[in-house]
Order: sequence, then C-alpha cells, then structure tokens
Amino acid sequence: MKKFLALAMAASMAVSLVACGGGSSTSSSTAASTETSATTEEAAASEITAIAQVCDVGTIDDESFNQGCWEAVEAYGEANGINVDYYLPPDEANDEDRQTLIRNAVNDGANTVVCVGYLYGSSLAWAATEYPDVHFIGVDITQADIGTETIPENVYCITYKEEQAGYLAGYAAVKDGFTELGFLGGMAVPAVIRYGYGFVQGADAAAEEMGTNINIKYWYGGAFSGDANITAKMESWYSGGTQIVFACGGGIYTSAVEAAVKYDGKVIGVDVDQNYIGVNDVESGKYSYNPFLTSAMKGLSAGVTDAITHIAEGTWDTIAGTNGNYGLQEGDYVGLPTAEESWNFSTFTVEEYEALAEKIRSGELVVDNSSDDAVKPETSDFTKVDYQV
Repeated sequence: MKKFLALAMAASMAVSLVACGGGSSTSSSTAASTETSATTEEAAASEITAIAQVCDVGTIDDESFNQGCWEAVEAYGEANGINVDYYLPPDEANDEDRQTLIRNAVNDGANTVVCVGYLYGSSLAWAATEYPDVHFIGVDITQADIGTETIPENVYCITYKEEQAGYLAGYAAVKDGFTELGFLGGMAVPAVIRYGYGFVQGADAAAEEMGTNINIKYWYGGAFSGDANITAKMESWYSGGTQIVFACGGGIYTSAVEAAVKYDGKVIGVDVDQNYIGVNDVESGKYSYNPFLTSAMKGLSAGVTDAITHIAEGTWDTIAGTNGNYGLQEGDYVGLPTAEESWNFSTFTVEEYEALAEKIRSGELVVDNSSDDAVKPETSDFTKVDYQV
C-alpha cells in the first residue's frame, strides 16, 4: 500500500536537516547543548504513554467502523509494548457523554486518543483546548464537524473518499448482472452519503455502458445496528425483487444479511472486507450460503496506523492541524477486496476492476464527492432511483 504520509514525513525530515545545517554563529558547546535539549524535548513529545479509542455508536466488534479502527490501535500497542484501551459511549450519547469518555481516557494515562466518528467533532474542540499535550486523531471528522476556524494544532483529522469505494461497488455489481439494487444506509451522515451517492453513480455508469435498465431502492434505517424493523424492510425489498443491497452503516448489515439469506439475495459489505462473516456463518451452519458479493472498503487501520506512527517517530507536527483525505490518489486506501477468497463475482473480473480503479486514480474518472443529502446524484435514463423515507 502506498503511504503518502510516509512521503510527507520523509520530506519534512529532509527540510529539517537542511534547516539545521550551516550559517550559525553559535559556539559548538552552546550548539551541542541546544541540540541535546531539542532532542530531549522531541523525544518527550513523541513518546506515547498509552493509546485510547473513544468509539462511535455501536460496539467494538461491529465488524465494521469501530472494529476497523480498533484493530489498528490494538495491533500497534501489541507490536510496540504500549497500553491500549477503548471506551464505548452509552446509548443516545450526547456531547457531554463523549467529553467524559475523552476525560476518562486521559485520566487513565492516554496521551494519544483516537476519536471515531463525526459526532466527536464538538467534543474535540473542547478536548483540544483542555488537553493541549494530548495527540487527538479524529476519524471521519472534519474541521466543520469540530466547529473551529481551523483544525486545532494537536488534532489530526482523517477522512476517506468513500464515494470512490461506493462507485466501484455499484459499477461492479451491475457489470456482474445485477439490475435490481438497494442501498441501506445507517444514517444520513457525510461518510454514509458519500458511499451511497458513489454507489448510485457507479451503478448508473455501468448501466449506461451496457445499455441496461436498473432500479435502485435507497433508504436510511436511522441506526448503525440491525433491528426487527430494518430486517422487515429488507425482507420487503428482497421479496419484491431486489437482488443485492449495499448495507452501509456499522452493524446494520445484520438486517440485510438476515433478509438476503431468507430470499436468496446478495449483500455488499462496507468499511472492511466482510466476506469472512458470511464464510464463518456458512461453516457454523447458520447460513446455507455466503451472501456477500464484495465489500466497499476504506483503509481505517492504515490511516490510524499512519497517524500513530507520526507521533511515535516525532513527525506529528507535519500532520497536526490538518485533514488527511485518503483515496485512490493517495494510495490503495479505498476499494474492493481482490483476494481470491473474497472475489465472489460471476463475470466481472479483477482486471476490469483494476482498470476502473486506475481511471479514478489517474483522474481520468472523477466521482462526485457531494455529501449533501438534499442534492441527489445525476443519473442517466437507464437508472431509476427510489429514495424512500
């Protein structure tokens, strides 16, 4: 995987080396003292005492958003002998609850806190001022979510180009022969909207290329977990002819999967490669077949690991106060899983997928990244989208 942050780090180190060379009238003893002091301060600033993750709505084992970030935190801690912990918000948590989680994490010794989900925006504005010596990593959080004029100097925001992953999934599904599609979103938040609108754009592009009419049902379930009402809605879709549903919103996929298996339908996973869920359920005897066709992924673990590495290596200042937006142009941060065990398409090939991804990577194909729920993506005459409420 290409790591654009690693390049930024290398460039920063090179600039630093140039800045330290020549032109100084400081005596050698004073320079040595200053250098030692600076080195000591840098080491102290880069030392990670403990890492905490304050989670989004849902569970730590949601097999999606929370879990994808936590796996990076946990793996980094294990590899480097650093204590890690996570904190789950209560149901219907408010800003005060999220501030309490951050406070608890810092009081427990963490000087690096990963905040997961845009709902932590305003809490980050408070925390950045309250704990100026703590490194905050905000996943799916932007400056607008924080509500400050600029991103605080001790905060690094990570966002992803979900529209690109959604586009690839929608295009691939239609190319593979699906004409009755559905999009099940958790809530109409920016990341979910970008996934959904990208999905519609990709499906429409494939339909237009093939000269095939397609229908897409589009609905937000209002939750990031499955429940009886959402399952009933999905059953009505599948029983009514929907062939495949892109389930986008944490644990909400459980409702889509349950309905898909009942009606011989298919599901597209989200955030991480969820194929293993279907495989495990088949092996356990829970399901008779694996309902997952593919997954629209974003490199949650890679982004979080990159940010933590910057802290540990003393290059935090090169990214702090900025927003890293990860997509195909920056590396393989979004896309579909291409491993043989996860490639469940019947006719769409890996070669076709890679050719499409390269068009996005090169800029030849630009996917609209709008996250305004009120402005729907434009589609051709081959695509009908039923936006349901």
